[in-house]
Amino acid sequence: MKKVSHIILHKGNTVNVIDSSKTVFEALEIMISKNIGALVIYQDGEYKGLLTERDYARKVAIMGKNSHDTLVSEIMQTNPASVKFEDTIEYCMEIMSDKHIRYLPVLADNHVVGLVSMGDLVRFIIEDQKHTINHLQNFISGGM
Repeated sequence: MKKVSHIILHKGNTVNVIDSSKTVFEALEIMISKNIGALVIYQDGEYKGLLTERDYARKVAIMGKNSHDTLVSEIMQTNPASVKFEDTIEYCMEIMSDKHIRYLPVLADNHVVGLVSMGDLVRFIIEDQKHTINHLQNFISGGM
């Protein structure tokens, strides 16, 4: 079974972070500049949660709040679902599907060591299936 560690090994473990005391506008600037949909939140060097574009849409934009005046700490997800290196890809898909989420922090010793998105999972599964198909085609053509 393929594990979270396989995805992190393939995509890298870059984690984009922001302090919970920053404004939502500052968080959005980072997301736009990095072309990402989520940031990991830290406060005083300690992991606190996650902020996604969806959080912004639901808790700032639709509520008529101002992103320049609203702090990350006011809208971030605290205690979001997370996974570990040894968890399976299937387990990640199950969590994301059940909870209707798109991002899973990868934790080790209560520190975020990676972030897995739904897109990461889909790309990994497609590549894995392509590899399996190629292997089977080579097996079949080699066996004749």
